[in-house]
Amino acid sequence: MLREETVFGPIHSRRLGRSLGINLLPTKGKLCNFDCIYCECGWNCDGRGDTVLPTAAKVRTDLENKLMELMLEGTQIDSITFSGDGEPTLNPEFPRIIEDTLFLRDAYCPSAKVSVLSNATRVHVPAVFEALRKVDNPILKIDAPTDELAARINQPAPGYSIERVIEALERFEGDFILQTMFLRSKDFDSASPEVLDGWMAIVRRLKPRKIMVYTIDRPTPEKEIEAFSVARMEQLVKPLLDEGFQIDIKGKE
Repeated sequence: MLREETVFGPIHSRRLGRSLGINLLPTKGKLCNFDCIYCECGWNCDGRGDTVLPTAAKVRTDLENKLMELMLEGTQIDSITFSGDGEPTLNPEFPRIIEDTLFLRDAYCPSAKVSVLSNATRVHVPAVFEALRKVDNPILKIDAPTDELAARINQPAPGYSIERVIEALERFEGDFILQTMFLRSKDFDSASPEVLDGWMAIVRRLKPRKIMVYTIDRPTPEKEIEAFSVARMEQLVKPLLDEGFQIDIKGKE
């Protein structure tokens, strides 16, 4: 499910409402330093037909044109969301694009939030961290509590370190949203003690202002992946709910 435009939507997001998307990656390909078994965009190897990244100038022009169109239509949006076909912070102009987006948001739709969906692999880069600190919703992913388990579900590029990610996220001092996918595959189960206990320990260490727990909702490149029900996820995260963590749960009813 590749996005064929740099600015797309608005679409209805389970987590962010009416969302205008921004894809900072190729429009006819996929670019990511994860290769998640559940990615709706498919495997990395199947999305390499295009390697051209949009420039900051193109993003600004396309976004301004779209925001002007929505304003003239009277269409309201809840979020301007960086998602797209892979990891948005891989675009080398990401910090400048965030600055431009915040400026245009303030000019055309000041009530909308600016959100970034990221796998958190580049939060340790100073310019990326500073850019993420400026947006309303830095939504940063941890699906597994150890490098070994992340290798099973996220299949990251060489050099990934969950400890480095955690240490970088600690710099937010809790002012971020933690996003976690709950699923069961042939060799990974979010409900197993080795995953769930380790993940909850990370949550307690980072103390994010909000947690988004969700499950698969679209076809996945790896087959035979099971989604979790809302009731099951509520049961799994109950210790954290009892401790006062704010958790938004999206899944099968």
